[in-house]
Amino acid sequence: MLTDPADCGPVTLALPQDVQTEAYDYPQAFFAPRCWRFRQPPPDPTQLAEAAAALSRARAPLIIAGGGVHYAMACETLADFAARHGVPVAETQAGKGALAWDHPCAVGAIGVTGGSAANELAAEADLILAIGTRLSDFTTASRSLFRNPSARLIQLNAAGFDAAKHGALPLVADARAGLKKLEGALAAWTAPADWTAKARELAAKWNAAAAQATAPSNAALPSDAQVLGAVNRAAAPQDVVVCAAGGLPGELHKLWRCREAGTYHVEYGYSCMGYEIAGGLGVKLAMPEREIWVLVGDGSYLMMNSEIATSVMLDKKLNIVVLDNGGFGCIERLQRTCGGASFNNLFPDGSGVDFAGHAASLGAHSRKVASLAELEAALPEIRAERHTSVVVIATDPAASTNAGGAWWDVAVPEVSDRSQVAAARAAYDAARTRQRVIS
Repeated sequence: MLTDPADCGPVTLALPQDVQTEAYDYPQAFFAPRCWRFRQPPPDPTQLAEAAAALSRARAPLIIAGGGVHYAMACETLADFAARHGVPVAETQAGKGALAWDHPCAVGAIGVTGGSAANELAAEADLILAIGTRLSDFTTASRSLFRNPSARLIQLNAAGFDAAKHGALPLVADARAGLKKLEGALAAWTAPADWTAKARELAAKWNAAAAQATAPSNAALPSDAQVLGAVNRAAAPQDVVVCAAGGLPGELHKLWRCREAGTYHVEYGYSCMGYEIAGGLGVKLAMPEREIWVLVGDGSYLMMNSEIATSVMLDKKLNIVVLDNGGFGCIERLQRTCGGASFNNLFPDGSGVDFAGHAASLGAHSRKVASLAELEAALPEIRAERHTSVVVIATDPAASTNAGGAWWDVAVPEVSDRSQVAAARAAYDAARTRQRVIS
């Protein structure tokens, strides 16, 4: 599993306690270093020819880059492919950072937590080349994102199961090997100039909107977007951002600007609350030479924070920013969006937890800042610190980025005495009519 490009993933090896104490005469060769080389399976010639033919007929092609682009170390290959053929590239949560945010073909995040440029292009595209992605619920806006009735889908994926999903034309191959073969099959083909120009125009508008959303303000309670904007400006191009749960991953997917591949580590497959600090420590162990920025909400911090002490003990420095919105702000917003009344997600008078004091008790350098201006001043200082630092800032639980984004299939009750629920149900039923399978 650990060495297979299609099935790779977390592996747990559990040894009974008594077995751990037993001696065994292992051959010395067992402990010799070995070089594991990933297989890079090329595509089947017939599938390749069909995919190249479909792509060469496209008038409005769009590439969706998923996590498989990173696993295959195909970021540079993709960047060259997109630039040479003039095809815009949108990114899933796992694929974010496949292209630098200012690459000429980059159109940003796609789907429920996506931006307006990628989602508008997806609605119009007549050919979608999905690379290394499962095209999950969030990416496809619950199968409502692709609205062109003549649209076709090519799935370039190392796993045959995912390559055939959504009625796709399958192209089973390693992402890098598949792109290289496609490059050879397409020769001098390029996307129509007006489509490429439109993609760049939409990307420019989206980047302007993102810059506005993350710009500093004098608001008493800043938004999550404004806080991550401050962190993004303080981080160096090679620094890594880590996050997992709450509203933050959505804002990061939309708004964080990756300048290098491999600098965005967000666990959003399962939205694991509590992952952030422990995950950040894992990233630091894997990349000890890099600065690691952990963005975590107050609710997720309360789920698991003890790895702060571990990072101090191991002398593995983390830069942790705690955004305290007094509860579970994203669930509160979802509750209201579905027509429900506010219930049990926000503390009446804030969390009341001294997060800075708690972090200090675990051995971290910590402080609480009272404004965005104070945060902007503190971030370069904690980056220059040698040991784990925590900075805490209060944020607005109601604020989220309105620009971009797409529908998500979250069911609403059919019957309710609340007029808000009835209105939400009507909007839900209308949105479901846009769901379709590309075939």
